[in-house]
Amino acid sequence: MLTAAHLSSQLAVNVLDAHSLLAAFGVLGVGVVLFAETGLLIGFFLPGDSLLFTAGLLCTGTADRGLRLSLAPLLVAAAVGALAGSQCGYLLGRNAGRALLARSRSARLHEGARRAEELLDRYGHAKAIVLARFVPVVRTVLNPMAGALGVPARTFTVWQVIGGLVWSVGLTLAGYALGSSVPNIDRYLLPVIAVIVVVSLLPLVAEVLRSRRAAKEAR
Repeated sequence: MLTAAHLSSQLAVNVLDAHSLLAAFGVLGVGVVLFAETGLLIGFFLPGDSLLFTAGLLCTGTADRGLRLSLAPLLVAAAVGALAGSQCGYLLGRNAGRALLARSRSARLHEGARRAEELLDRYGHAKAIVLARFVPVVRTVLNPMAGALGVPARTFTVWQVIGGLVWSVGLTLAGYALGSSVPNIDRYLLPVIAVIVVVSLLPLVAEVLRSRRAAKEAR
């Protein structure tokens, strides 16, 4: 039974803050957030990268004395959420992907859709599906875009599983490894998360700069 204090903490959760999400919902929250971020267009703003890395840190018990997660259940929840969400997004895209995207007024979401379509065209299905996992927003919209553009279901499933496992398990284990090797990691938690967020945005920034350079050369 939930206490009033616990219920209050859940209602006050900051969905943009990885630590707040983990404190309120634990391992289960990781699976739900990754499913929403990779499977539902409305989840494009969720902090998947920093959530995975922070969760891995918290499995060591050194990052926060009041919160510790178990590694094995976390890895399972992360993988299931990431893989199931991606497959759900693909199926939604096959049925109503472009219609759902057209209803959205988010410029960021539409930009992500354009980048996702460019990735599929430039790199081919396999490479694009794997690379998209590491680019915020793009990993949300590429799945329904793949469905809407007719990417074969078998091809999508195989490569989204490979990319999803590398992304979800890899980032979680990276956080766990850092938390296990660096004493008093809690002193550096916020800077570390900030670095992860910045690094996760680098592919998108590089792609924007490349597109601008290509546009100037075409003039």
